[in-house]
Amino acid sequence: EGFGGRGGRGGAARVFENGDLRFLFLDLIREKPRYGYEIIKAIEEKVGGGYSPSPGVVYPTLTLLEEMGHTQVSVGEGGKKLYTLTESGAAFLEENRHVLVAIKERLDKISAVRGWVPPAPVVRAMENLKMALRLRLRGGTLTEEQARAIAQALDQAAQAIEQA
Repeated sequence: EGFGGRGGRGGAARVFENGDLRFLFLDLIREKPRYGYEIIKAIEEKVGGGYSPSPGVVYPTLTLLEEMGHTQVSVGEGGKKLYTLTESGAAFLEENRHVLVAIKERLDKISAVRGWVPPAPVVRAMENLKMALRLRLRGGTLTEEQARAIAQALDQAAQAIEQA
């Protein structure tokens, strides 16, 4: 039914069985080399924004995949670790293709039961806008010029969304 909180055990236990994330991570890395934060965002999108694996789960799993020889790590932009699939990782995925297919089918069913939700980047942007407005309006005093500027920015955003 629900996913519990963002990340955390409650959500993860219902969405993923033990070890499922390893298969999904390898599948995502097979698509293209990725950084850890890109994997987190991709999982969020696959589950429709209802679950976000925590860094405390993601990075130890990525380390395990590296230690197993399924991924290779290189230093990418800003010194971040870029994960690439190895031949061993590709063979492991191929041997366990049925497991990956079952995981993806389960995720599709969960998403269908939940119904449609906005994509994760849209939810993030909406929350960002709400927070910016809250922080800006918190003081309670705006000049007429500031109020007009905020209203204009919101109107422009609304127009851009309508035309998207």
